[in-house]
Formats: sequence, structure tokens, C-alpha cells
Amino acid sequence: MVLFRSIAACLCLTPPAMACDLALALAVDVSGSVDSTEYRIQMDGLAAGLRDPIVSEALLRGEARLMLVQWTGSSRQKITVPWTHIDSFETLDRFADQVARDPRVWRNFSTAIGEALEMTMSSFDSVKNCKRHLIDISGDGVSNEGVEPSELHATLRTKGVTVNAIAIEESEPDLTAYFFENVIVGEGAFVVSATGFADYPERIRKKLLREVTQQTAGLD
Repeated sequence: MVLFRSIAACLCLTPPAMACDLALALAVDVSGSVDSTEYRIQMDGLAAGLRDPIVSEALLRGEARLMLVQWTGSSRQKITVPWTHIDSFETLDRFADQVARDPRVWRNFSTAIGEALEMTMSSFDSVKNCKRHLIDISGDGVSNEGVEPSELHATLRTKGVTVNAIAIEESEPDLTAYFFENVIVGEGAFVVSATGFADYPERIRKKLLREVTQQTAGLD
């Protein structure tokens, strides 16, 4: 009896483990329309956005899981930084460092947004304990190869995966409307517009703020 009470007391004193609030897959466009400078702007901007004080605090408090995906044409999507449990600011810094240093996998291929979503969606099976499953996809062009992204909307909804997007309107001024109509899906899903790659770092920072703090308005 004494032993039982001792064990029970220990269990009561043990703080409950925090549940994962957000599993966030960061899917970066590396198609042929993105040159080496633009690729670097994306990766450095994304790393800086993750280090934003409010973003980093929210990710840590939410016990978030983060993953980085590079994607381009059909059959060319790759997880380059696997799911990482953000359990400290040091872990987040290491993840951001990996993002900033991540070598480009492809250079001269088409834009298969649907296949990028399909592959990334399947990766959430390993983070089922997280409350929110979110794909944050960037792009500077419409999908021109593989399955149409809109064809995946029903499956994404069934699996509880939300897709948000950042439209980089470097050469396609109607890209935001395309992403809104064909790419994003899920409750509260939204598109952020960047007027070009130079505008990307500030826009991705605001997008991350909105996603990780569950805000739905006021940042555009």
C-alpha cells in the first residue's frame, strides 16, 4: 500500500506532456522559373520568419512539428528536412539553420502543385497526434503538370489537412486568384500575396504569424 501511494504521488507530481498543437509542412517551390537568387531569398526569408520572436514563441508553446519540402515537376518532390519536434528555442534555431543551408535539389523542371500537395499530405500520418495539420506552400506559377491541385481537395478535407499559400507574383499577376480558387483548402485557409521575390521575406513572416497564432484576419 505504501509503495502504491508513493507511485501515485510521483505520478501526480509529474507535469502532463503538452499536446502538439500544429504540424506545419513548409513546401518551397524550386521549379525552373525560380533562379538561384530567388531560391536563396525564399530559404533565407523562411528561416528568418521562423526566428521571429512571436512565431518562435508560438511554435514552442504549441509543441509544433515542422518539416521542409522542396517541390517542382511531376515525381520531383522531396522532404529535405524531416519532421522536427520544436521543444526548445535551440531546436527551432537548428531547424531554421537547416532551412537556410538546405541545398537545392532541382533547377529546371515544371510546376506540379498537385503532386507536391499529394506527397506532403501523406507525410502527416507520422504526426497524427497534432491537433492541426497544415501545408504552407509557396509558388510563383500555376500548376502545369501532373494532377490538378483542386482534385485533391476532397481527400485533404477528409484527412483534416489545411492548405495555405503564398503567391509570388513575379511574372503572373493573377496568381493569387488562381491559388485561391484551385490550391487552398480547409477551414480558415488563405492566400498571401507577394508582389515579387523581394517582397517574400516580409510576407512569409506575416503568413507564419497568422498560421501559428491561429489568427484569421488583420495581417494582410
